[in-house]
Amino acid sequence: MNDFLQRVYFDNTVQDLLIALAIIVFVIVLNRLISRYLSGLIFSLAARIWKNLDRKAFIDLIIHPVGMLIVFFVSIAALYQLNFPGLWDVNIYRYTVKEILHASATIILIVAFIWFLLRLIDFIALVLHRKASMTADQSHDQLIVFFRDFIKVTIAIIGILMVLHFAFKFAIGNLFTGLSIVGAAIALSLRESLENLIASFVIFFDKPFTTGDLVKVQNITGTIEKIGLRSTRLRTDQKTYVTVPNKQMVDSILDNLSLRTQRKGELRLELAANTPPGKLQEFLSGVKKILSTKEIESSTVVLESISKNSVSVHGDYFTAAITIDEFNAVKEKVNFAVLKLMEDMEAKLAGADTQVHIIQAGSNQ
Repeated sequence: MNDFLQRVYFDNTVQDLLIALAIIVFVIVLNRLISRYLSGLIFSLAARIWKNLDRKAFIDLIIHPVGMLIVFFVSIAALYQLNFPGLWDVNIYRYTVKEILHASATIILIVAFIWFLLRLIDFIALVLHRKASMTADQSHDQLIVFFRDFIKVTIAIIGILMVLHFAFKFAIGNLFTGLSIVGAAIALSLRESLENLIASFVIFFDKPFTTGDLVKVQNITGTIEKIGLRSTRLRTDQKTYVTVPNKQMVDSILDNLSLRTQRKGELRLELAANTPPGKLQEFLSGVKKILSTKEIESSTVVLESISKNSVSVHGDYFTAAITIDEFNAVKEKVNFAVLKLMEDMEAKLAGADTQVHIIQAGSNQ
């Protein structure tokens, strides 16, 4: 038995190969249990910083990247204890197989670690989002989403730099020097994207609108559904999904309809020019009475102009900042009441009695 264990295959004894294989199999078989246990330890540390955390949500988010990180780290550590087979010491292009395998293992470890960090950021954002949902200020929600995406992009860039440095032996200092020149050229070509990025910071700190607000910008009216790093998404009243660059949201005249204090309704009537003054005065009094209901906070009714064809009556009324459905119901109620008043007073609209006579050519009539 000892002779068999001391046999050499691929420049390693059978005993060393079996030990490395046993370690890898052990970790793979017990990966779920180990990763759940380590996730629980990480949760215990996080629970000391934040109270009332959701243990299941935390573990569900990080258990897979933690398991992947454990399996690859232990497997690579076990394989590194073995001698690299001399038969495999060949060059592929300008690199040896050993260098390629080393770079691949490094990339896998960095990717697993970055994945773990990204999931951790997702959980922190989830905790902050739940706390923000307890407040009435919607700006907290959009700030959390914005900084979550921003930090994740930053971590991904750091991961790429780690891969370049540790796997491909790039000098990051020299890389930054070269990128500073290239970056200047890219910045010029991506000027609009950078302006949108800067505009997103303006939106989050100046807060002209938040997620859920109804806004009107550049003849587009819609509800804010998401504020991103480059653009803002709106859901219009036609249920279409419109994407507006953040720069236009900042530079354009924007009307935040959700911040209105009242809703305005209008009455525009053109009565017949031969309507008696007494009836006109009685009609104006009747309209003012209609607009004095509890749903309407203030109103104005005036005899605006007189012409040879009509008498113009204009009315403006304001309700509270109610929903559009409630406001439409008030308008409908007012319009029906005005029509009923006109019927009762026998008031006629201008042109209502207009008759058209067609005279045939050659007719004596």
